[in-house]
Amino acid sequence: MICEMCGKEVPVTKPVFIEGTKLEVCPNCSKFGDERRGSPTRGSAPAPSAQVIEQRLQRREQRMQVKDVYCGSESVELIDDYGGEIRKARIAKGMDLEEFAASILEKKGTLAKIESNDLVPDDKMLKKLEKALDIKLTESVSTGGRIGGGQNTKMTLSDFIKKK
Repeated sequence: MICEMCGKEVPVTKPVFIEGTKLEVCPNCSKFGDERRGSPTRGSAPAPSAQVIEQRLQRREQRMQVKDVYCGSESVELIDDYGGEIRKARIAKGMDLEEFAASILEKKGTLAKIESNDLVPDDKMLKKLEKALDIKLTESVSTGGRIGGGQNTKMTLSDFIKKK
């Protein structure tokens, strides 16, 4: 007979479980495993209970659901006509562009570009303009919603056509 582990020709082999597999091995190789299947061997784990299996299946189902990552989130964005609002507020305060630029320590050219919507102000500049003119240049926008939810919803052309 041949040992299934070392390949030596031996007169007798015995069945041994090594790493969960039953092998016919020689007496020298039998020390690497167990003769009884019921005893735990290194690397093998007990079978999970029905409750553990159910919990794993539930977690897997939750992972498999399609979600909108922006669901329920809100972002702060610059209003559309920010330049016009700045110009109106500046004129309402009775200042020309040069006086206003001097009052907030900014360049006249920069403010002119912002008022004509050619330049988008950074956050620091937005705060400075909002404080100086006592106006709000940002708005809170909510985005998205949950999609999928495990159901297969398909859109067709009729969803986009106005019906009378």
